[in-house]
Amino acid sequence: MINIFTPSGEFFSKKWHIGLWVAQGALALLYLMSVYMKLMLSPAEMVQMGMAWAEGAPMALIRFIGIVELLGVIGIIVPVATRIMPQMAIYAAMGLAAIQLLAIPFHVFRGEFAALPFNLIYLGLAVLIIWGRTRKAVITPRT
Repeated sequence: MINIFTPSGEFFSKKWHIGLWVAQGALALLYLMSVYMKLMLSPAEMVQMGMAWAEGAPMALIRFIGIVELLGVIGIIVPVATRIMPQMAIYAAMGLAAIQLLAIPFHVFRGEFAALPFNLIYLGLAVLIIWGRTRKAVITPRT
């Protein structure tokens, strides 16, 4: 059973809890699409799917980013779902936000402005999860 009280003893809204789960699920699905492309497709196929930056990038870098994103996806879902070290979901969301904070100037520098709305959506969801899981719907660890 999930403890619906924050560490300070305040009851949090069930709507916040549900909303954060929706945000975590949406962010996980968005990243899973990206993970699939980075881990399963060739750079040429990625370019055809609109990821122009992959054309000149080393394959090792592309795969590394895919693995890090996959770990982030696992990190925003599993700790909260199992209530085993649920604060790890916050750290995973911070890592996913960091990826976007690096991707945004990278795409601006390359003139790939079409990617920016997606980067901002990913970043916004990650920031919402960080804020929500630290302030509005803290999940207490299983005892």
